[in-house]
Amino acid sequence: MKKALITGITGQDGSYLAELLLEKGYEVHGIIRRSSTFNTSRIDHLYKDPHEKQNNLHLHYGDITDGVGITNLIREIQPKEIYNLAAQSHVKVSFEMPDYTAQVDALGTIRILEAIRAADSDIKFYQASTSELFGSTPPPQSEVSVFAPRSPYAAAKLYSYWVARNYRESYGIHATNGILFNHESPRRGETFVTRKITIAASKIKLGLQDKLYLGNLEAVRDWGYAKEYVESMWKMLQEKESSDYVIATGIGATVREFCEAAFSELDLDYKKFVISEDRYLRPTEVDALIGDSSKAATAIGWQAKTNWKDLAKLMVKADFKKLSPK
Repeated sequence: MKKALITGITGQDGSYLAELLLEKGYEVHGIIRRSSTFNTSRIDHLYKDPHEKQNNLHLHYGDITDGVGITNLIREIQPKEIYNLAAQSHVKVSFEMPDYTAQVDALGTIRILEAIRAADSDIKFYQASTSELFGSTPPPQSEVSVFAPRSPYAAAKLYSYWVARNYRESYGIHATNGILFNHESPRRGETFVTRKITIAASKIKLGLQDKLYLGNLEAVRDWGYAKEYVESMWKMLQEKESSDYVIATGIGATVREFCEAAFSELDLDYKKFVISEDRYLRPTEVDALIGDSSKAATAIGWQAKTNWKDLAKLMVKADFKKLSPK
């Protein structure tokens, strides 16, 4: 039975990836941070009593800011694949917490890579990269596009991208960067713009909210379905040689258009409820991110199936059902 270790297993991507790997017969280990409140809601449906014999999901307390702890866990678990999904992943928050963002998103990666190097094994490593690396570079963006990060988050992720490549080239580690463009789902964090929109639309329809305040409505993003995107992560690590891949739908839409799609699914006119305010703008904006994932289609046989309009409908239906009276 293959063993996989997932950092960030309690996040959107971590929960979908854990489902996928368990379906494929893996023994899955996940790192969770210690908290006085439970933070495992996205994976509670996967978790079984650890005393049961048929239990292939194991959770361990840890944090990628703790290099010694990470090294000890990797030595103890001896995984064949490591998926580093842990991050301070909110771009706007990275301007407010740049030091913490760097500690987690940049240095966290090198701590794992050093642990892999110390283990002296054939572990395959996946680094969750981001379309934010491209920043001000005009679309479409591919693996050969110029990086121009526009936030502390993107800059920290750029360090991780390059250090993964460096350890691949210097030490022969199977280290792959998945440059995933925006990917959403009903499990997306509620502070991210797509989920803010679908929750607000649902609450307004139910009479629980009056207005939705957002920042830049003209920003263009390439939105895909997270459940599909995690399959690309697994496919990357099944390759004999490590590489770097852009994962995207290839279709862009504005925040305004996403609002229109989500609100119209509930027979609402977004113009009556959505207000743009300067306080929600980033210090530096990223105008347009649209990915070219032709390399992934050819090399690993991955293509997006869900377009952004269907994704908006899927998400708003899920939130409306969740918020509706029982």
